[in-house]
Amino acid sequence: MFTGIVQGVARVARIESLPGLQRLCLALPTGFDDGLAIGASVSVDGVCLTVTARQDGGQAHFDVMMQTLAVSTLGGLDVGSAVNVERAAAEGAEVGGHVLSGHVDVLARLQGIRTPENNRVLRIAVPAPWMRYVFAKGYIAVNGASLTVSESHKAADGSGWFEVWLIPETLRMTTFADKVEGDPLNLEIERQTQVIVDTVRDVVEARLDSLLGPLRPALDELLARHT
Repeated sequence: MFTGIVQGVARVARIESLPGLQRLCLALPTGFDDGLAIGASVSVDGVCLTVTARQDGGQAHFDVMMQTLAVSTLGGLDVGSAVNVERAAAEGAEVGGHVLSGHVDVLARLQGIRTPENNRVLRIAVPAPWMRYVFAKGYIAVNGASLTVSESHKAADGSGWFEVWLIPETLRMTTFADKVEGDPLNLEIERQTQVIVDTVRDVVEARLDSLLGPLRPALDELLARHT
C-alpha cells in the first residue's frame, strides 16, 4: 500500500534485458534506501515494484515483467530517465494523499499545460471508458502522486480529460516540472470511486432489463443505429 505522497525522484542508472523481463537499476534519492530490504515494495511512477538487489551508492534493482512494461510508462524508460518513487507505507502511517495499490489502470496523455503564477496546471487526456471514474474534487493517482481533480470533461464516447493543479512543493518533489505535452502518464483510479460507479451501473442495467424485458434487444439495436 502507498499513500500517493511522492518521496523523491530517482534516475535510471542501468537497464538490463532478460528473458521475459527487464531489470531496472535505479539511483535512489539520498536517504531513500535507509533500511530498505530485499523484497520491499517501492512505487516507481505509480507502479508497485519489488526490490531484488541493492548496491552501494544508493542503488536498487527491480525486475519488471513484460506485461507491466506494456501497460505502463516503464517500457519507455531510458538510462537517465527520472521517476517518482515512494516506499510502501508502514502500518499506522499518516495517509497524506489517498490509498494506492500501485497497479496502473490505464495510460493517459498530457494534453496541455498552463502556468498561472506559482502553479502549474496539467490537462490530461483519458481514453474510454475510464473517464466514468473521474470526477471534479475526487482523487486520482498520476505517476504515483495522489492529486485532486479540479475540473473534468466527459465525451459521449467515454473518453475525456481532467485537470490537476500543482503547487511549487509538488513540482520540487516530483518529475511533473519536466513533463511536456504528449508525454504518457500512468493513472490509477481511486478504488472506492470505481466500486461505487460500477455497482450503480450494474444495478441500473439490471433494473432496465427487468422493466424492458423482451424489448431490450430491439431498443439496443435502435440505439446502435443512431450512435
